[in-house]
Amino acid sequence: MALARARRNESGMNYWPGFVDALSTLVLSIVFLLSVFLVVQFFLSQEVTGKDKALEALNAKIAQLNDLLSLEKLTGLNLSDQLSQARAGLTSVEAERDRIKGLYEGLAGAGNDAQGRANELNKALDSEKAVTSRALAQIEVLNQQISALRRQLAALEEALDASEKRDKESQGRIADLGQRLNVALAQRVQELTRYRSEFFGRLRAILGNRPDVRIVGDRFVFQSEVFFDTGQALLLPEGRAELDKLASALVELDSKIPTEIAWVLRVDGHTDVRPIMNSPVFKSNWELSSARAISVVQYLISLGVPAQRLVAAGFAEFQPLDTAPTEEAYKRNRRIELKLTER
Repeated sequence: MALARARRNESGMNYWPGFVDALSTLVLSIVFLLSVFLVVQFFLSQEVTGKDKALEALNAKIAQLNDLLSLEKLTGLNLSDQLSQARAGLTSVEAERDRIKGLYEGLAGAGNDAQGRANELNKALDSEKAVTSRALAQIEVLNQQISALRRQLAALEEALDASEKRDKESQGRIADLGQRLNVALAQRVQELTRYRSEFFGRLRAILGNRPDVRIVGDRFVFQSEVFFDTGQALLLPEGRAELDKLASALVELDSKIPTEIAWVLRVDGHTDVRPIMNSPVFKSNWELSSARAISVVQYLISLGVPAQRLVAAGFAEFQPLDTAPTEEAYKRNRRIELKLTER
């Protein structure tokens, strides 16, 4: 029986070695494919890691750009559009990164597709870098404009400070001049007051205690009847005699008062309240009072009183001393007043 089995073996084919060879070849092929898969997986992992680092750098640059743009927000509103575009680009890049990570997780047989996506990612990164470069260039331009504006503002502030300083100095000088002027005016007033007192004292001595001449405040008051007839502006001889005395006192006063004191003797004409009736010369009390004052002034000039030291004024009936409707009140209101004053 053993002999019969040996004969079958000798006469039949042995398949076992071929099977072993085929199985070895298959195992080697599988190992080779796994090795290739691991190598591809390693390189793709390194590529994705590099892209993540590039994305992190890009995020840092964009964050820095965001800070710069927030500082220059008031002067660079147009950069907000650029920033929005950059943020939109970043969002799309991040989405692409997530998609690549998803591809990495399902990497089997997708090596070539991952390389294409990596190329697209590089293009997106290059585009974002270009946008970032343009934004940085615009920020630099804006910084230069802001620096120029700050220099102009500093120059304006310096000019304003200088102007305020000059203004303060001018105000100080004006205040000093005003104070000195007030002092000078006060001195002139005091001098004129002294000469007025001297002049009035001299007139009192010249005129004596006449009932038709009296002193009211700082004025000598003459009744019109001393100089004129009723309704007339022609000087009477008696009035001329009084004015002769007054003229001599004025000429003497003019020689004593310093020329820088601008004094004048004002001659005021006044009438009573009753209107002028049937006068061929004067149609109103205005004309009569003014004509009487002018007559007195002209006569004083003829006696040597400087014309520039005399003033004639007519007040008609509108400055009464007594408002009673009596003859005595009318008589008091008809008057010639002399007042030594400043021009």
